[in-house]
Order: sequence, then structure tokens, then C-alpha cells
Amino acid sequence: MERRFGNTLPLLHEISHALHRLQVEGTVTTLDLNAVPFGPGDERQLVDFLGRGEVSAKLEAMGDSHIRESRYSGVWIVEHWNTSGERVAFQIEITKLPALLEAQQEDIAESLLMLQAALENARNGASV
Repeated sequence: MERRFGNTLPLLHEISHALHRLQVEGTVTTLDLNAVPFGPGDERQLVDFLGRGEVSAKLEAMGDSHIRESRYSGVWIVEHWNTSGERVAFQIEITKLPALLEAQQEDIAESLLMLQAALENARNGASV
């Protein structure tokens, strides 16, 4: 039986080209899969083809976000759900590290202040 790929095969070619751009130029690419007119089974076929890599993360902020590396290093599957449980974003990110996993500058600054205060308290005899 012949396997049909519908929009899956063109997407896989785009992912391949994007991965090449990442390797050669450092160019990051995000593909919005919500904008792709998937036929029956196309989405599942794409996800199955990409497989699972070694890294995955779940964020819980204004809904859930699931980020997982595919079996192809640098190709990430990113899904976001709102607080009602509806998927609001479905993307493939071709990058070394998805932006959602990078610490934000404001959070780093706040954490530094918190750590310095905790160290000051410890220096003054508070338990660590």
C-alpha cells in the first residue's frame, strides 16, 4: 500500500532546508503548523516521522506549553494550550534552543536580587 504524505512531505523538505540554514548561517526558523491545511492523518504522520529526541519540557504559565526535541537535533515540536485546554499554537522550531526555554533578562535580574538577599540573610545567621 502506498503511503500518502499530503502536506507532510513538503513540510519535511522545509524543515530540512531550515535545519541546513541553522547549521550554515545560524538562522532560526519557526513554522506555524496551525496555518497549514492538514489533511486527515497528516499531523500525526508528521509528528511520528519527526519522532522523539532526548529533551522535553513542560511549562505551566497562562496554560500549558510542551516543548520536545524531535529525533533530529535542532528540530523542536512546540505546542501551547490556553487555560481552557484548547491548543492555541502548534509549531516546529528549528533552533539550538527554543526561545521559551531561555531565561528572560528580567527574570535573571530578579533572581540575582533574590539570591543576594538570601546570601545576606545567611551571612547574618539565618538558616540556608
